[in-house]
Amino acid sequence: MSETHFGFQKVDETQKASRVRSVFDSVASKYDVMNDLMSMGLHRAWKAYTVGVANVRLGDRVLDIAGGTGDLAKAFAKKVGPTGTVVHTDINEAMLRQGRDRLLDEGLVLPTSICDAEALPFATGSFDLVTVAFGLRNMTHKERALAEMNRVLRVGGRLLVLEFSKVAAPLQKPYDWYSFKVLPRLGQWVAGDAESYRYLAESIRMHPGQAELKEMMKAAGFGHVDVHNLSAGVVALHAGIKC
Repeated sequence: MSETHFGFQKVDETQKASRVRSVFDSVASKYDVMNDLMSMGLHRAWKAYTVGVANVRLGDRVLDIAGGTGDLAKAFAKKVGPTGTVVHTDINEAMLRQGRDRLLDEGLVLPTSICDAEALPFATGSFDLVTVAFGLRNMTHKERALAEMNRVLRVGGRLLVLEFSKVAAPLQKPYDWYSFKVLPRLGQWVAGDAESYRYLAESIRMHPGQAELKEMMKAAGFGHVDVHNLSAGVVALHAGIKC
């Protein structure tokens, strides 16, 4: 039996996807409100920065993995225009439904698909840009997912991974206090679910830091990877180019 991490717990790797799914089933309806509260609105700036770095053009083909409630998909759809394509995906049906409904409310009808990032149902070289925001840390086999993201990109295409990372050392203690004392209480108060937000804090600690994730992306076939630390490393944007 192979084991993997689910927060600080070790579980059979065949169980992780279903346990992550239950977390997001629980929080889907309050996901956007909680993002605003727990990041004090900063998640909007992090995503806007990602869209700026992406620099997509009219007609580009974009795949948004773990797209959740659709923030990035919406922004990219406006950039690529009617001649481009943005595919909005997530492994979690509840999250994807929330995102699809939000996009429809904005007048955007995008291709939407439930899919596993470790086995993407798209042809090799299909996209100019692949993005994953706050989703990679929840994947069981990150190396496999990164290899799949590389596969579906055209040569010269880019992968953008926006994810919680290793905060600067002077902020570690207050960040830990906030993560393990405040965040679960906030989750209980707003979403009626402390445990899912305790998992969130634990999953961030188990996720590879900036340097390790950069090496993982290079091992997956990205010849050049830039790392952008945001908010003192609370979040990092990794930008890789497919060789």
